[in-house]
Amino acid sequence: MKTSKIVAAAVLTILAAAGAQAETYEGVHALASAESRAEVSSQAVAAAHTGNPYSEGANAGVQAIASTADRSTVRAGAVVKAHDPFASLDRRAFYRDQVPAAYSKPKVSTTRQAGL
Repeated sequence: MKTSKIVAAAVLTILAAAGAQAETYEGVHALASAESRAEVSSQAVAAAHTGNPYSEGANAGVQAIASTADRSTVRAGAVVKAHDPFASLDRRAFYRDQVPAAYSKPKVSTTRQAGL
């Protein structure tokens, strides 16, 4: 019984040693390109400006949106929104804490309307 186990272990060891062979190192491959640096650069710029040929799913075939808004109007609105202290205030940003009093929205409207 012991001899059969020893023979089986020896056979498995020989099979494992035969199966474990290291890969040979072939060194760094030499760069073989027929195109100049300028040609490759122009091809890269052209490829960057085209759509993704491998895209699939939600973003496949997305067209650019043509805006009718003026650039200066959009920028002015963005500046106003960026300077508004209450614009991005979210209670979830203050986890286990209270919203600071300086950032509390007024409970009473301070705007007045002209009486007619």
